[in-house]
Amino acid sequence: MKDLFLEGKKKQLLRDDRSSIGSWDSKISGLCNKINKKKNYYTTSSCAGRVVLLKYSEVKQEDAFLFRTHNKISFNELKRALEKAILVYPGMIEFQQSCCILHIACLTLNDAQIILTKAKEAGWQRSGIIGGKRNMVELHSTESISFPIASNGKVLVDDNFLKLIVLESNNKLERVWKKIGRLKDLI
Repeated sequence: MKDLFLEGKKKQLLRDDRSSIGSWDSKISGLCNKINKKKNYYTTSSCAGRVVLLKYSEVKQEDAFLFRTHNKISFNELKRALEKAILVYPGMIEFQQSCCILHIACLTLNDAQIILTKAKEAGWQRSGIIGGKRNMVELHSTESISFPIASNGKVLVDDNFLKLIVLESNNKLERVWKKIGRLKDLI
């Protein structure tokens, strides 16, 4: 079992990044590096949280992103991105401030439980162990916002609401980045 785990870790850490941004989010890279240096763990996917405008769809689309940032946003930045998005895509557009997500492969079930306990201590509430071929821990933060923001070329909310969304999104991103830091300190 250990040889299979180590082979999987080696392959994972050597393979090209297939994320949509082409690299780790800077806000989570320190945590991922620390985990990957541990002999009984490696990360398989991560996102430190982001703000996006998406083409609304019930099914996942490859070209769904109309705007994306892994940083805090300003009202003007969101307003400009929204104006551009409705010019490009006349359908329903969804605003999302996405939560942080991290998948960690663990050598043993006990190793998975150790990581999960530390994550809970750091404030990660929606997290668990996934069974299957590998002992996998999935960590989800709870900080997220999602709603339709435009449709048929028209913004559905006023500027005051956009300002509130910017404030709340930035606060939620800041909270999750602190959770990432707490988990990094505990590992």
